[in-house]
Order: sequence, then C-alpha cells, then structure tokens
Amino acid sequence: MAVPAVVRRYLVEKPAASLATIGRSARLGGNVVRYAVTDAIALRLPLREVIEQMWILLKVTALPALLMAVPIGAEVSVQVGGIMNQVGANSLAGAASGLGVVGQGAPMAAGLLMSGAAASAIASDLGARAIREEIEAIRVMGIDPVQRLVMPRFLAMIAIAPMLCIIIIAAGVAAGLTISANVNDVVPGSFWQSFGAFATPTDLAFSVLKSVIFAAIVVLIAGLRGLEAKGGPTGVANAVNASVVLSVFCIFIANLLVSQLQLMFFPARLA
Repeated sequence: MAVPAVVRRYLVEKPAASLATIGRSARLGGNVVRYAVTDAIALRLPLREVIEQMWILLKVTALPALLMAVPIGAEVSVQVGGIMNQVGANSLAGAASGLGVVGQGAPMAAGLLMSGAAASAIASDLGARAIREEIEAIRVMGIDPVQRLVMPRFLAMIAIAPMLCIIIIAAGVAAGLTISANVNDVVPGSFWQSFGAFATPTDLAFSVLKSVIFAAIVVLIAGLRGLEAKGGPTGVANAVNASVVLSVFCIFIANLLVSQLQLMFFPARLA
C-alpha cells in the first residue's frame, strides 16, 4: 500500500525542521555566551537590566517554589515513613529526604517552575515585541536583539536558579523533618544523622548544577520561540505553549543524562 503524499512530506519535512531548530538553538546559545563573555571583559554588562530581570523572574518563581517544596518533602516522608515503620528502620527517615529531595526533587521542581512560569514570561515578552516589529526595529538600529534582550535574561535566570534550588531543598527537608518527627515519631537527631550520611556535598553540587543547566535550557528555548513568534496574538500564544512543552521535555532528558553521569563518576556511598 502506497504511503500518502501528506504522510511522506510530513516524515521528510518534520525531521529536517527539527534539526534546523536545534541548529538555531545552538547558534543562539553560542551568541548568548559570546556576548556575555565579551561584555563582561569590556565591562559593558547591562547589570541594571540583569537585576531587573532577576527581580521579575524571582517574583513569578520564588513563592511557587516554596509552596511546591513543602508537599514534595512531606510526600517523601509520608510515603517512605510508612514503609520504614513496617521494617523498623525509622532512623533512616532522613536518608529518604536526602536522596529524594536533594538528589532529584529540588532540581526537577526548580526546572519545572522555570519552564512553566519563567519560560512563559520570557516567551510572551519577546513574542509581543516580535509581532509589534520591535525586534526588527532593534536590528535596523544596528543592535543585536540577542545581546540586548536575550543575554540579560540568560544571566538573570542563571543567577536565580541556584536560589530556587536551595529554597526548595531547605523547605522540602524542613517539611520532611516536621512530618517525620510529629507523625512517624522519628527523633530529630536520628533524622539529621541519616540525612548527613546519605546526602553528600556532591549531591548538593549536582543538584545546583542541574538547576543551572535547566535555567540555560529554558532561556534558550523561550528566547528562540519568542524571537521567532509571528502571526499576531495567536503566534505569541503558540510561542509560549511551545516554550513550556519543549522546556519540560528537555529538562527531563537533561536530568536523566546528568544523573547518569553522576552515578558513573560519583557513585553513591555513605558519607
């Protein structure tokens, strides 16, 4: 049975379009890093713009990060605590928070928040500028929109990503300790002892590293989609939707790769 022409065209054009998008994203990332380095060397970094973007992004992510961290830590303690009660291993309750919240929960929660709130804010802002032809006007004036608009947002997101990760870790572990001590009758000293034995500084370092990588992914995807938005308000909505979906997908893939590298070169062991 012959394959319909529409299906053949889809199978040929979509992979080529996907590769082209990956290429444009890589070029955008290279330009952002190049402008950040050259402007830093020339002492021309737009610090005021970076600080303003940090505040804007923190406003849309800090409180949700705190609200998300509490149920993550509590859920880990409730789920694991019940099993540990059955086997008589309450003293290992802190290990669950160390491995679950620090290793995976905090960076993934930070990444999902950035992909949901921050990516939509960046894509909608740049997309609105694109459909109003502000991006073309900036190019006409001899200014690269990547240097003027994307690079400050990139630096701002990189700066706030570790903050979000630390906030989620602190709130999640505190929630886990509260649940363990008041519901599962775990001694706080035992909780902290097992937490310190299983959650090493390497885990914390990789957790922060993951959040920084996720931040870079989110900005590059949202920046590319925002700059390429077209077709009026519908185009902006499509850019926001694509930014969120692609960011979430890429964050899960990046988390898997970084976690695998961590296990390969820094295998888990008691501190």
